[in-house]
Amino acid sequence: MAAFLSTLGSRLRSLFGAIGRGLASLPLRLLRALIAVVKMAAGRGRPEPHAVARARILLCMIVFCGVYLAIAGRLALYASAPEGSLARRSVASDAVASARPDILDRNGLVLATDVKSSSLFGEPKRIIDTDEAVEALTAVMPDLNVDELRQRLGSNRGFVWLKREITPQQQREIYNLGLPGIGFMTENRRVYPGGTLGAHVLGSTNTDNQGIAGIEKWIDTRGLAELHLAGFATDRQQEPVELAMDLRVQHVLRDELATAKEKFKAIAAAGTVVDVRTGEIVAMASLPDFDANDQAKSLDPKTLNRLTTGVFEMGSTFKALTFAMALDSGRFNINSMLDARAPLQFGKFRIHDYHAENRVLTVPEVFLVSSNIGTAKMALTLGVEAHKAFLAKAGQLTRLRTELPESAMPLVPRNWGELNTATIAFGHGLAVAPLQAVMAVNALMNGGYLIPPTFLKRTPEEARALATRIIKPDTSAKMRYLLRLNAEKGSASKMNEQAAGYYAGGKTGTAEKVVNGRYSKTKLLTTFTGVFPMDDPHYLVLVMLDEPQAVPGTYGFATAGWNAGPATGKIISRIAPLLGIMPRKGPPVESLLTNYTLAQAP
Repeated sequence: MAAFLSTLGSRLRSLFGAIGRGLASLPLRLLRALIAVVKMAAGRGRPEPHAVARARILLCMIVFCGVYLAIAGRLALYASAPEGSLARRSVASDAVASARPDILDRNGLVLATDVKSSSLFGEPKRIIDTDEAVEALTAVMPDLNVDELRQRLGSNRGFVWLKREITPQQQREIYNLGLPGIGFMTENRRVYPGGTLGAHVLGSTNTDNQGIAGIEKWIDTRGLAELHLAGFATDRQQEPVELAMDLRVQHVLRDELATAKEKFKAIAAAGTVVDVRTGEIVAMASLPDFDANDQAKSLDPKTLNRLTTGVFEMGSTFKALTFAMALDSGRFNINSMLDARAPLQFGKFRIHDYHAENRVLTVPEVFLVSSNIGTAKMALTLGVEAHKAFLAKAGQLTRLRTELPESAMPLVPRNWGELNTATIAFGHGLAVAPLQAVMAVNALMNGGYLIPPTFLKRTPEEARALATRIIKPDTSAKMRYLLRLNAEKGSASKMNEQAAGYYAGGKTGTAEKVVNGRYSKTKLLTTFTGVFPMDDPHYLVLVMLDEPQAVPGTYGFATAGWNAGPATGKIISRIAPLLGIMPRKGPPVESLLTNYTLAQAP
């Protein structure tokens, strides 16, 4: 007996001694000691029955100790884990609203950020009395659907959402109910302090804090979704996204668009402010818009972004591209003459002027009176293929790609003939996204460089690396002269009155909308493109009004010079000081024509 106990004690000392030794020898020694104890407990070579019983008791103690240690470890894990995290891990299919980077404007103002909020979940398998739980929860939150709540809590699932984003008061009241199987999870909720300001640019997120539109969706496509799945996208690991948007300019733009929409009884209005030197979009608004905090409205077709998602025939603002093409070709110059005495005839189709001069016009006069006949003749002189090639070079025949995922394909004629070239020359027959047309006009103003627009901050060096030349600097200077001349003496004069001192130029555009396959004489889309200051262009402002009406003071007219033009001038006068441009007495108009070297690369 003594010998057996001595042997057993030696084996146990080996067992516990192995625990204190190095990890390399631990598994082998532990295994040997356990085997020895098991053999002795099984009675192999046992000297006495009492020794066998003691060995069996010792083996049971070891097994029970191991079980209790495992239970204790599991309880410690539950105690130390954050509230709701274990439930979150137990059901991988239930998405949890995770962290997103802040979105800032160009001056560091917060446009979108995350705040913490509590969400209510249930564990149906732990619910004791489903009816009692339903009654208690609906007493605190009457907006819950009773039938749906009972169905969820009565299921066999391990985890179900009951309500996302509850208030602190609701959380306290439910907590005090002490219902087993009911818990809370802290999530991230997206908040947009500006509400409607920049909503179309920012987009929005869904209940799980995933981007579903605008810049928010772009952030997810840049790898944020993958980071979330890997568990790396935490609050402190994400750099904020800096936009080119200036929140102050955005406010002015939306305010003036809303005023113009109401004054001229338009069904919609849209506008943008773009830096012609870098392609940065400083502001963009489309009315009717939505509050970005209201997730359901962000995908409503009634609130689409007309500047990127919609395509329109841009009317006479498109004439600027035709003039640039003609002047850049060398076939025309400022002193060239065009015969506008008779309409152009194409079979049963006739092209005439809105304000017919019925005389021979110089190139500047064609621009000032916005002659469809003169503009069409310039395009026809260069030919269909040259016209198509120039518009393709200006980015008007393919989809415009920006950070916003919402973009529309232009509507291009399938069989492009002379009639198409004639009408597209003055803005009919080709429908593009307005921001697409803005990109091309930027190039006409900045010295001839086509720069892809961006909603992110961009340096002049980055813009220069992306730029491609589409016209000569000399042509750009002539185009600036024509736009400024139009402000002094042409259809942009009312814009010039509102933007006095900022040396702005611009071009009107009035297009008849297509209704049931025919152009309507009463439903118009008016646009105005304004640029300032014309001797050193910095910014372009586009304003669009959908179906504006004649009102007192417009003398029965609903064309762009009477509505979109003045609205553009008001925007320029308000945003110019914010952008560091002060009013002044500009040089005479002729200086732009005689000094083409003012057009420099961006």
